[in-house]
Amino acid sequence: MLRTLFSIGLMALLGLFVLKFAFGILGGILGLFIWLAVVAVQILCVGAVAYVVIRVVSPGTAKALREKFTGPTY
Repeated sequence: MLRTLFSIGLMALLGLFVLKFAFGILGGILGLFIWLAVVAVQILCVGAVAYVVIRVVSPGTAKALREKFTGPTY
């Protein structure tokens, strides 16, 4: 019975250590990935606005850019 109580306590401490590790270290990494995703979306929005402006002002340049990145359209 004492051995069972000791093993349950040991497993509880091990579980607490794993949870602290998972939410401490891995939480920081998850935060970094979320921050990178937000920055990528902001860059995407700026690029989309710039492309729309170029498309309105100079359609030929917009076509050249589109062909440069996606290939010629037939």
